Amino acid sequence: MVSFGNNKPDHAAERTRVVVAMSGGVDSSVAACLLHEQGYDVVGLFMRVGVEAPPEANPASGRNHQGCCSAADAGDARFVAGKLGIPFFALNFEKDFDELIDYFADEYAAARTPNPCVMCNHKLKFGKVADYADAVGAQYIATGHYARVCREGGQTALLRAVDQRKDQSYVLFGLRPQVLDRVMFPIGHLNKDEVRAEARRFGLPVSDKPDSVDICFVPDRDYARVVRERRPDAFTEGDVVDEKGQVVGRHEGIGHFTVGQRRGLGIAMGLPIYVTGVSAESNTITVGQRDSLRKSTVSADRVSMLAPTPECFRARVKIRYLHTPADATVTLEDNDRCQVVFDEPQSAPTPGQAIVFYDGDRVLGGGWIQSSSA
Repeated sequence: MVSFGNNKPDHAAERTRVVVAMSGGVDSSVAACLLHEQGYDVVGLFMRVGVEAPPEANPASGRNHQGCCSAADAGDARFVAGKLGIPFFALNFEKDFDELIDYFADEYAAARTPNPCVMCNHKLKFGKVADYADAVGAQYIATGHYARVCREGGQTALLRAVDQRKDQSYVLFGLRPQVLDRVMFPIGHLNKDEVRAEARRFGLPVSDKPDSVDICFVPDRDYARVVRERRPDAFTEGDVVDEKGQVVGRHEGIGHFTVGQRRGLGIAMGLPIYVTGVSAESNTITVGQRDSLRKSTVSADRVSMLAPTPECFRARVKIRYLHTPADATVTLEDNDRCQVVFDEPQSAPTPGQAIVFYDGDRVLGGGWIQSSSA
């Protein structure tokens, strides 16, 4: 399978329409510029989601809150579109985004740790945006993600970015195959310094704009605040127990905790302790030593595959965005479930997080962690 470094399809770019999801950041701005330079009929799209950084998180102006989709970001995206002379639209996705925040709160209330970026890509950036692309007659959808697509012989594959330090293929595993067929990632062959250099070449004022590093609706990083506002029942006091079930302290609500957490426990046991389990049913937090976090077997549900595989296959597997892929055997089961057995135990597989399977650089598919065992 041939990798198109600049993600150009097998036909002339001229007058082929592509909708570019423009967030106002340097990555999506350069993506739009590169496609325009290559001759595509580019349409810019900004997603209004109704989220702004609170003043205390953004004392200067809000411009550098390191989230995305703010009014300042919309202004940056509109400026780039104007510079290119391309159509630009800002669509209201507030209702859909509000449902995404509900998902975030629901997961914490159910003792799972959510990954809203994966869900946003699946439902909004490559869901609603795909619908909009259909409405304007666009064949392709492009974003500023660090990932690549390969097309050959009627097959499309999702690949890791060339710069694997910035690779975002993990958050894209949930793309539907029919959507992946229409996706372009114009900067997937570049590293961040090269992207910023391209921005300067195009004369973009966002060339030195900080990366978006926060969950955009939690720019102050106070996740518990968001959960408390929407699911106050997740903040009922309960017991903290050790791995023998003995009570060692009290907590102020499971919405404060995630598996693998060390800080904020408020318990002194004479040695470092971590959250090893969270139970919504019993409203308890279980703590233990670091070795207790190491698990060999992970069960996942809502599995979706982007590549044909046998029922049982070997893969490199990631259990969180910053996790180094590890060798494992994946067994697909009925009802979109799977079991993953790692060659070596991995630290803190966390219910609610995505688990993604790779063959080299190619994304085979993934699912959502449900449980794990030693």
